[in-house]
Amino acid sequence: MSRMCEGRVVVVTGAGRGLGRAHALAFAAEGAKVVVNDLGVGLDGTPGADGPSRHVVEEIRAAGGEAIAHGGDVATSAGAASLVAAALDTYGRLDTLVNNAGFLRDRMLVNLDEDDWDAVVRVHLKGHFLPLKHAAAHWRAEAKAGRTPAARIVNTSSGAGLLGSVGQSNYSAAKAGIVGLTLVAAAELARYGVQVNAIAPAARTRMTERTFADTMTAPGSGFDAMAPENVSPLVVWLGAEQSAQPDHQRGDVLGGHGVEAGA
Repeated sequence: MSRMCEGRVVVVTGAGRGLGRAHALAFAAEGAKVVVNDLGVGLDGTPGADGPSRHVVEEIRAAGGEAIAHGGDVATSAGAASLVAAALDTYGRLDTLVNNAGFLRDRMLVNLDEDDWDAVVRVHLKGHFLPLKHAAAHWRAEAKAGRTPAARIVNTSSGAGLLGSVGQSNYSAAKAGIVGLTLVAAAELARYGVQVNAIAPAARTRMTERTFADTMTAPGSGFDAMAPENVSPLVVWLGAEQSAQPDHQRGDVLGGHGVEAGA
């Protein structure tokens, strides 16, 4: 790739660590201006002590790129609206939305309480819906004003959503819901110049390195198949204008070889 996102403005949710961080850095390396969103919570969604989005912004700027941090909760309408507004107010446009935020609260089904179900479905599924809704409203307005965008949305599903995963009924249900959301969004938004896809990647993140410790262990040498950076070139391509598909009213789900995805 050679600066394929030059001039584009990209929002990445859950971009403080793992896959989201890798995506944000990869977009910036390809010339995009990046809004780095992360709430800074722990693996289970409890409040964290630091602001990881700020650290990613510092990395991007140190490499000569442009980025701003956003610490809002994208599973609230106000937080999602402020995320879109941050891109528009700072850079004057929005071209690509990558929905990636999420956390885990794994339990076997009979031990899973209602709060853990609600929290995981909220961050993954509602946290995809609301940024998508607010970004799409902006792009629809642009199209109706005669400025049809080359807009892109990349959602993050998982093999757990496609195949199920023992001990992850809440997460699997949310990730399956993201597939359905992607298919509907692709059909509804194509008329406004918005192309919508979902990925189901496998990578080593906070969410996978303990649950799938054997699979996700980094090798001592050689190619690291589970490095999050291996997924990002696909996401950058899907977020670029060049990825336009002849039939982009159909949302695709592009999978990896594992059963885990997310922040």
